Amino acid sequence: MTVPGRHRWVKSSYSTSDGGNCLEWSPDHARAHGEVPVRDSKAPDGPSLTFAPAAWVAFVSAVRDREFSG
Repeated sequence: MTVPGRHRWVKSSYSTSDGGNCLEWSPDHARAHGEVPVRDSKAPDGPSLTFAPAAWVAFVSAVRDREFSG
């Protein structure tokens, strides 16, 4: 899914400055639509994932706490 409109995208504070592992989200879209869009900053014209707010909080918490397998 590509987020419609011209929303501001913000790079995650956990993204690296060397151009790798960069994640962006759109707080403007989140406030306006009640869903959190996330995309790869290296592919700004590519698709984005959209999370319900509770799912986004759970995802961020799991990544922060390293509660994932892989």
